[in-house]
Amino acid sequence: MFINNGDIKPFEKKLWLSSPTMHGSEIKYVQEAYETNWMSTVGKNIDEVERLAAAYIGRKYAVGLSCGTAALHMAMKLAGERLYGQPQIGHGALEGHRVFCSDMTFDATVNPVAYEGGIPVFIDTEYDTWNMNPKALEKAFEIYPEVKLIVVAHLYGTPGKIDEIKAIADKHSALIIEDAAESLGATYKGIQTGMFGDYSCISFNGNKIITGSAGGCLLTDSLEDANKVRKWSTQARENAPWYQHEELGFNYRMSNVIAGVIRGQYEYLDEHIAQKKAIYERYKEGFKDLPVKMNPFEKSKAVPNFWLSCLIIDKDAMCKQVRSETEAVYIPERGKSCPTEILEAISSINAEGRPIWKPMHMQPIYRMNPFITRDGSGRAKTNAYIAGEATDVGMDIFSRGLCLPSDNKMTKNQQDVIIEKIYLCFS
Repeated sequence: MFINNGDIKPFEKKLWLSSPTMHGSEIKYVQEAYETNWMSTVGKNIDEVERLAAAYIGRKYAVGLSCGTAALHMAMKLAGERLYGQPQIGHGALEGHRVFCSDMTFDATVNPVAYEGGIPVFIDTEYDTWNMNPKALEKAFEIYPEVKLIVVAHLYGTPGKIDEIKAIADKHSALIIEDAAESLGATYKGIQTGMFGDYSCISFNGNKIITGSAGGCLLTDSLEDANKVRKWSTQARENAPWYQHEELGFNYRMSNVIAGVIRGQYEYLDEHIAQKKAIYERYKEGFKDLPVKMNPFEKSKAVPNFWLSCLIIDKDAMCKQVRSETEAVYIPERGKSCPTEILEAISSINAEGRPIWKPMHMQPIYRMNPFITRDGSGRAKTNAYIAGEATDVGMDIFSRGLCLPSDNKMTKNQQDVIIEKIYLCFS
């Protein structure tokens, strides 16, 4: 299929992993904010983004916030107060309570647990979707039966095993916070992600499927909870002629200017998903003769938004690779490769790839937190990983996987060049 001569010229302009795709209509809503002087955290654009977000996903209410992390923080506070009551000033709503969390995710999923004083307990990943393993979650409840909150992320736009996770949550009377930051537009059994949590969160960060450069939304079916978040996110100001404060507040409200960009982007969400899917399918076809697989999903239940296309190298096709906390080295071997070699090859032609999210239980900040696998065993052996051995599923996927350039402005010819460059890594 490809000419393996190694003479591949770098792209003149950098090919990004996933960059904003603007269409022109966004600027009219930004201009509207400017001309009407609604340049702060109130205005029509925010109202419209909240309406569009709730309507698209199917929730009753959406609250526009400064970022997806702010939405997750507010969700933790809501869940904590619902479960344990309002905390004293200086204490978080989850103070001292364990929370079950997806292990393979960006740390923004988990950090808000710590913001509210909770103790993240990491649940290992499963191979079918690269998301939280329901069997490991059930095992975690056997070890910590008192836990009442689960934080679930849908990795790279692929829904997790929602039916199984919800059944376990219901069995143990636990709430679910759904991190749908990466999965806006993805569906499970025909239902949008963002519909399955007691509280759900989406993101409009600069690299997401649609963007405002920043911004996020908390989603709920409770008007009372939506109003609480609106109050908390505007410094918890009371209804008084002066600035009156009876609760701890936050400066988390969405900007009306950023909301203008997001408002214009919503018109193109389905188009962006179709473009991302085409990229995934071209990679899948292009790699059919290589010892690799694309990031998986449950075809009978889930339709991802294909935000990022990823691959994982077959175990017997991995060359030797060693990673420290900040660096990686490998030994080239004919017919084999590794993420480090492929990422260096992609970078050499002015394109951006990325390692898979490093699991939370491997992060120095959370290395002492509990970690549960499907057989109930705990923390993986760091020394084994340094020696190139993976002792749990998340560690294994991190060791063998990588994220590919997935920008929806990438041309077919550019993608063919990426595919050819990866072929050369195995030659």
